Amino acid sequence: MEPLDWKRIFQEEAKTLHHAHTWQLLFDDTITPDLPNPGWQKYIRNTSARFRCTLCGRTWPSNRVMVTFHMQLISNMGFVKVRPLRQNCKRCKNAPMVKPSVEFDNIKILMENLIEKIKIKCYNEKRDSSHKPFRSQEVKSPRHGELFRGDS
Repeated sequence: MEPLDWKRIFQEEAKTLHHAHTWQLLFDDTITPDLPNPGWQKYIRNTSARFRCTLCGRTWPSNRVMVTFHMQLISNMGFVKVRPLRQNCKRCKNAPMVKPSVEFDNIKILMENLIEKIKIKCYNEKRDSSHKPFRSQEVKSPRHGELFRGDS
């Protein structure tokens, strides 16, 4: 799904946050997972997604797609920077890193979990720290030659 879909789902889920605050989801390929800027909180989750090599066209699923979120609430404005980490084709030499294609259901689960984390980290709410699990993909072997069932 496209960044606009992520933003739309985020805005829908963000309606459960403090009504006087406005939240914005921004894609940022420069954020480092474990090094948020001062004043920012981090949240890292794995999900499943599909990838397509831009060199050979091969597709593969992965259940180890890291998505990094950095969040900050300043006055009445909240910001979330998001970075889904990329993977490269293991069959092509010098294959470029490609962005994941995350299904709607898993984006929704990511956003639901993110909103819970915002409530804890930005609003200091006491909440259950459990996470809703993502829908996994059928993977032949992890990270090496990952293929959809039926691909050859």
